[in-house]
Amino acid sequence: MNWLQDLLTNPNSIAHIVALYAFVISVGVLLGKIKFFGISLGVTFVLFVGILVGHFGFTGNTSILSFIQDFGLILFVFCIGLQVGPSFFSSFKKGGITLNLLAVGIVTLNIAVALALYFALQGRVEIPMMVGILCGAVTNTPGLGAANEALQQLHYDGPEIATGYACAYPLGVMGIILSMILIRYICRIDLNREAEEIQREEDENPHLKPYTISLKVQNEALDGKSLLQVQNFLARNFVCSRIYQNGHIHIPNANTLLHVGDRMFIVCAEDDSEAISAFIGPKIDDVDWQATDKQDKPMVSRRILVTQPSINGKTLGEMHFSSIYGVNVTRVNRSGMDLFAARNLRLQVGDRVMMVGPQDAIERVAGVLGNQLKRLDHPNIVTIFVGILCGIIFGSLPIAVPGMPTPVKLGLAGGPLIISILIGRFGYKVKLVTYTTMSANLMLREVGLVLFLASVGIKAGGNFVQTVVGGDGLLYVLIGFLITFIPLIIIGVIARWHHRVNYYTLIGLIAGSTTDPPALAYSNQISGNDAPAVGYSTVYPLAMFLRILTAQLLILLMAG
Repeated sequence: MNWLQDLLTNPNSIAHIVALYAFVISVGVLLGKIKFFGISLGVTFVLFVGILVGHFGFTGNTSILSFIQDFGLILFVFCIGLQVGPSFFSSFKKGGITLNLLAVGIVTLNIAVALALYFALQGRVEIPMMVGILCGAVTNTPGLGAANEALQQLHYDGPEIATGYACAYPLGVMGIILSMILIRYICRIDLNREAEEIQREEDENPHLKPYTISLKVQNEALDGKSLLQVQNFLARNFVCSRIYQNGHIHIPNANTLLHVGDRMFIVCAEDDSEAISAFIGPKIDDVDWQATDKQDKPMVSRRILVTQPSINGKTLGEMHFSSIYGVNVTRVNRSGMDLFAARNLRLQVGDRVMMVGPQDAIERVAGVLGNQLKRLDHPNIVTIFVGILCGIIFGSLPIAVPGMPTPVKLGLAGGPLIISILIGRFGYKVKLVTYTTMSANLMLREVGLVLFLASVGIKAGGNFVQTVVGGDGLLYVLIGFLITFIPLIIIGVIARWHHRVNYYTLIGLIAGSTTDPPALAYSNQISGNDAPAVGYSTVYPLAMFLRILTAQLLILLMAG
């Protein structure tokens, strides 16, 4: 039976370490599906199972555990950056500025409360452990990883800060949801009225949803003018996908001349439709655009999938679909959302392009764009590992900070995060294909997360019970709750009373600023609309970035 003893107890055995991780992760994920009062802690249970097996002496080689921990962190953080990168900069546009400023306020107050408690307790809880409690209170695992990595730079040999994280996390989740409930009663919010307000705003604000109209050319000033001239006169984007002239329906291009009496089938932004109609002519419904007897060539509409890497980053104007191929692009579907096909819209791998034109022309365009689904199923691992390499190099660069004896480094968390955000947004400019299916991104992200949590838990397990039962465990729980609760109540009331933020958007903002999926699940459960998800996605990129960066900076600036 020596083989079994070796498998269970030999910390230098690869089989022992792999079996240990497999047990911790599988049991942790299964336990994470259990709900308490309708709320589950998810994969965070991997951390608690790791602490448990570590407490009973099942450990591994420390250097191997550290390697797996850091590699899991890098993989997790990089995949988060790729996901939030495309929306990171656009989240600061009009409408998102207020929400992001409120999220920054929450992050700032979380740190302020943590520092206030640190000084009030006169150093009873050291800064590294306080940062661990802070990360658990705001349920931010990447922040814990960043703090751990910063401590390694300082050659820290104190207690594992994952202890503070584990103590604060469960009540942190409950505190976030409790703050949502209390804000509702403090501000005397009527949920039905809030839902009606969301619906009214959606009806009155069509944004840039693609909209189709049929118009009759009635403006005599347009007689003999080309389609390009009309677009320049109007100074609004629209696509004329078909035109009815002299008894025939055909595909126009930029040089097609218009005449009074022509019929046009137009795709435009919904909020531009009235202005376009007022300029060109009245709306009509007397043309059957699908009538084959009136078409010079039978025309079809098809969605073409962009899978050709060489197309990545090119604008629709650069492709000259109308003049070269005789087809018109009416809209582009990206990540489930229809975008208006403006000339300056940049195509990305994974886009679905809606085209109208003759069958043979569309087939030629399909060959240019790729339209091969299998190509998307194949992951672009070159981009991932090139990005990780650049992120590690960037994170290793020393940054001189006035007043600090040693330069600061962004490290294995901050470097890959910033590089992945930039690649997710601008990767096409250097010919990097950043598209990955959502399932592939989630798989890599979850694998990285559970490896990191299992490693931290196993390493922290040896002293966890002694710290919690015989030490300051209950104090950590109380500190974590105050860090969670106080900032959310303050900013929540300010957002409601001063900025008049809709309650459903507000609870999404709270969930996003704490990067907490259980809180988002609760928000979606009590609402019948997409407002919480919109609020969450608006502030999540910036909040995640700040959580990771500030956790590192607190360690480097105060523990150094």
